[in-house]
Amino acid sequence: MLALNVRKEEPRDHARVFEIQEAAFGSPAEAQLVRRLRANAAPLVSLVAEIVDGTVVGHVLFSPVEVVGPDGRGAAMALGPVGVDPAYQREGVGDALCRAGLAACLALGELVVFVLGHPAYYPRFGFEPARPHGLFYKNESFDPAFFVTALSPGALEGFAGEVVYRPEFDEL
Repeated sequence: MLALNVRKEEPRDHARVFEIQEAAFGSPAEAQLVRRLRANAAPLVSLVAEIVDGTVVGHVLFSPVEVVGPDGRGAAMALGPVGVDPAYQREGVGDALCRAGLAACLALGELVVFVLGHPAYYPRFGFEPARPHGLFYKNESFDPAFFVTALSPGALEGFAGEVVYRPEFDEL
């Protein structure tokens, strides 16, 4: 495991974050999503991981989502994208970013976080399938990769319905 410093993203990191997200995903789509969310969404949790020499090697973003259900609307956060420079993947960078980001969400008073991601990766952070909690994203085809975690006991009580991501995600 690498020795890492995880900190809030700063404007001086923007170009490097773009490079990392583009390299990690093999296209600029997620990097452009980060730019759009930075400009339009709040609250945001945007963190970078840097190695000992100060080189930024990873980035994670959490942005707001809305749960629309029969009992009204509720606010939550969504994890993603998380990107790691390919030269530093499988070194614990993504893990450190996700854990620090969840802690930062909790510190902001955000108690529920969703992720649309790999089923083998996200359960390690407390994520579990969202559908059994009465929560879904768009339609059933997303269920195998759509997860939720409660950052505080009982935080999911009263949450049910469709999780609506910000319109910036529609451009992916």
